[in-house]
Amino acid sequence: MLAPDKRFLLLIPAYNEQERIEATLRRYVEVFEKRVAGQYSIVVVLNGCRDRTLEIVQQLCDEHDGVGVLNFPERIGKGGALIRGIAAAPEVDWIGYVDADGATSPEEFLRLLDLCNERDCVIGSRWLPGAILHREQTLTRQFASRIFHLIVQILFRLDVKDTQCPAKVFSQRVSISVQSKLRIADLAFDVNLLYAIKRAGYSIHEEATEWTDQLGSKVTQTLFRSSLVMFLSVLRLRVYYSPIYRWLRPLRPLEEWVYLRLRAPFIPWGDEDTKRKS
Repeated sequence: MLAPDKRFLLLIPAYNEQERIEATLRRYVEVFEKRVAGQYSIVVVLNGCRDRTLEIVQQLCDEHDGVGVLNFPERIGKGGALIRGIAAAPEVDWIGYVDADGATSPEEFLRLLDLCNERDCVIGSRWLPGAILHREQTLTRQFASRIFHLIVQILFRLDVKDTQCPAKVFSQRVSISVQSKLRIADLAFDVNLLYAIKRAGYSIHEEATEWTDQLGSKVTQTLFRSSLVMFLSVLRLRVYYSPIYRWLRPLRPLEEWVYLRLRAPFIPWGDEDTKRKS
């Protein structure tokens, strides 16, 4: 169980989630108030929303002191939203994040959080034995996920079965250590985070999770483009951590141009990042 003197922050990135965000937030608040009242903060990070998501979340903020919102009118991507949320995190013991669709239940998130007492980082996995999937992803999504996993394993050797499960918790000291290395703003952010954690010398515990895939996924609707952007991002991440990156300075404007053409969020790595890279 979470020690009574410990606090945690839950980040929920959201893009045009007016149909689902209220139910998700109310469910989380209800469970957290019963089990960890006074120990939690929930911050919804809005990423270029054009619907009523901000209005709905603001209403929940007015009703519950534990709920807050960060609103970014421009499209900064799911990864960009999490990067901004982590950077703005208050003084807490742990930071975690889940998707706005409620695929991870509050009870399951708290179970992962409890496992953090002796660990640096705990991540949920839909691909480990013992995982409970109440509704699975489509076969197309599953195929794309396994191909992406193979690419990530070849490039980074993370030895993680499910890098993309959006149910992760890590300590504040981990957050402080890796913040400057988080530069992937799209859905490949998880790989960026986990590789930065590994390189910083922290442990990653992968835990079979309980999961309910939600209908209406925006990733499914744009699967080809999302997959292409994620592939480019992991290649970019691999090149960044290679000796040749410093010699590719003339090509850096091309990086941004490609992402703009794909209508994908982009955060550059600067020269200072390259100098500090080990």
